[in-house]
Amino acid sequence: MTSKISIILVASLLFLSCKQEKKSDDLVSDLFDNSLPKMIPSEETFPKLDASYVNSKQTAVAEFCNKYWSNPDNNLSVLVAKNGEIIYERYQGMANRDKKIPISKETPIHIASVSKVLTATAILLLIENNDIELDQKVNTILDHFPYPKITIRTLLDHRSGLRNYAYFTEDKGVWDRTKTLHNQDILDLFEQKNIQLESPTDTRFAYCNTNYAMLALVIEKITGLNYRQAMKDMIFTPLGMNHTYVFDFKKDLKTATPSFKGNNMRLAMDYLDDVYGDKNIYSTPRDMLKFDMARNAPTFLSSNLRNKIYKGYSNERKGTKNYGLGIRMVEWETGQKFYFHNGWWHGNTSSYITLQKEKVTIIALSNKFNRNIYAFRKIAPLFGDYPFKVEDE
Repeated sequence: MTSKISIILVASLLFLSCKQEKKSDDLVSDLFDNSLPKMIPSEETFPKLDASYVNSKQTAVAEFCNKYWSNPDNNLSVLVAKNGEIIYERYQGMANRDKKIPISKETPIHIASVSKVLTATAILLLIENNDIELDQKVNTILDHFPYPKITIRTLLDHRSGLRNYAYFTEDKGVWDRTKTLHNQDILDLFEQKNIQLESPTDTRFAYCNTNYAMLALVIEKITGLNYRQAMKDMIFTPLGMNHTYVFDFKKDLKTATPSFKGNNMRLAMDYLDDVYGDKNIYSTPRDMLKFDMARNAPTFLSSNLRNKIYKGYSNERKGTKNYGLGIRMVEWETGQKFYFHNGWWHGNTSSYITLQKEKVTIIALSNKFNRNIYAFRKIAPLFGDYPFKVEDE
């Protein structure tokens, strides 16, 4: 009898101890979560768009889509909105040809390099929260980062001089391509394989995925969370982006929307498919609209930091094309600016266009390779003074 009572007492104490430990863990998590900067959904209110305006724009965008996407076998997921009000949507083709699953408004598609806009947004939130500084040296954050002149800014604006990991891992003896590459592996290889810079830091623009793979590691180091969780907690969940996630090679390999070549051949994953920050976010046009509205709301960052996003940092060559902090831009001599970001990974192509002055959002995605995704910039003149011609091929 005494033995039974002792066992019950020990079990009770263990249960209470575990319960107390769980409460303690929850408390730490709650405290940490409260300190994590988060995006705020847009609360701006706009008058309802005039019916005649909506009808005219719907007709014009539909004509454009019918011209470039007349073949129903060409996969497309597109949304055009003004003031957050959806003017036009179109979903066609197959999310999964093998399973005969059509693309719908809830189908997450790999947004490829448009992921960089979201990674940059998380970094900017950390800067605003005084967790890091824009011009902070990366080697003060990431252990064993061997390039002393590279800063957060030069990663964001692609002026770091880093080599593209997709290329240097093909060099003889650098990486066994039968093994999946991870972000930390890239950082380790810098030092272990003495990977040299492609150019001196901040001397020229060179678009490079490695920059954003490193920014993802910065997010992890500063938040104490893995990138997937940090992006969910900072951006996806606060904005109600319920169909958006960061791809996990082990967890999502069988369920993620596959991609296809133009001839409908399914593309296989490879050793680069678990690197994130530069790519690997899956989303929908409706979720991306929520993101764009929040990013352009007055509550997003201080005006000083927000203005730095949309400044071109690469002016060594005269031209209209430039790059800000995680955003591409076209700057015309007239003073008009066009902000966007395109993406391409395997068969996935994407285009994110934000017409800030007109408060117009254009999101176009496809999981079957088609360069016509990038033609969506040509509908910008329907909404503002942009020197793109809709009728141009």
